Amino acid sequence: MVKTAAILFGIVFLAIGILGFVPSITAPDASGMPMLLGIFHVNTLHNVVHLASGAVALLCGMSGAGASRTYFRIFGVIYLLVAILGFYPDGTMILGMLSNNPADTWLHVAIAVVSLYLGFCASSESAASV
Repeated sequence: MVKTAAILFGIVFLAIGILGFVPSITAPDASGMPMLLGIFHVNTLHNVVHLASGAVALLCGMSGAGASRTYFRIFGVIYLLVAILGFYPDGTMILGMLSNNPADTWLHVAIAVVSLYLGFCASSESAASV
């Protein structure tokens, strides 16, 4: 289960990272900030983070359950921190570099919860059987 989830995360994050660079899919909002699918704020750094997260997830998924579980532990903690920073009152940029809006923040919360579950709580039997 954990290996398969890591591979799935990798594919999705690589796709989202690539789509973030496609102008017709990232139309700007009223403030001029590019929005992926008209919902999520993105910028070059945000897209690069998605590409890097996806590449690492794919590599860990192909390496085995142990690497996948470690990926989800680290990835979950990082995304939880990013989500917390997303609630900061400014709300448009995280640490002045990573574009953000409420949709991004809540998606980061969901990704963190799923990742932390897969990294720390998913049963060892299901991880070993995949």
